[in-house]
Amino acid sequence: MTEETQALLVIDVQNEYFTGRLPATFPEECLSNIKKAMDHASGAEVAVAVIVHTAAFADSPTFRRGSIEWKLHAEIEKRRRDILIEKSLPGSFTGTALESWLRERQVKRVVICGYMAQMCCDTTARQAFHLGFHVDLLSDATGTLAVQNSAGSISAQELHRAVMVTQAMRFARVMKTDEWISGRINI
Repeated sequence: MTEETQALLVIDVQNEYFTGRLPATFPEECLSNIKKAMDHASGAEVAVAVIVHTAAFADSPTFRRGSIEWKLHAEIEKRRRDILIEKSLPGSFTGTALESWLRERQVKRVVICGYMAQMCCDTTARQAFHLGFHVDLLSDATGTLAVQNSAGSISAQELHRAVMVTQAMRFARVMKTDEWISGRINI
């Protein structure tokens, strides 16, 4: 694997997860590791795709186009990116130009970070695997929150762990940001 065959996918690092209705709480160091991954990618000339989620309905309470919460976090906005992809479903490949952009660059491995572990990051990792890409999932740069709904409840830590364990079973190499940066993979 060479660095020129990789691309970093930075998924949905939008204000919704910091000041909006969906405050992501785990892992605490998630944003700092996303920034670290982006900074490494820039220095290593790894392509960076920043992906934003936009609600399909104009009256949506979350991810409403043009709202403060919809905008990229300021720390992400100021960092280098090669492309900005907008999506309206959890998978970053669905209805977007992401796959063609990656293929044009002859990318073989995608490295995923962002929000939320169990939704858009998980879906995108599975899609990438199905499309024949190798997938690395940065566990300490992929965040989530506690969930409670009609099916039950789960803490952010339990949900995060369940997603990482499931991803490591088949779809992705799950690793820490520093392992990816150093090329030292302990999985």
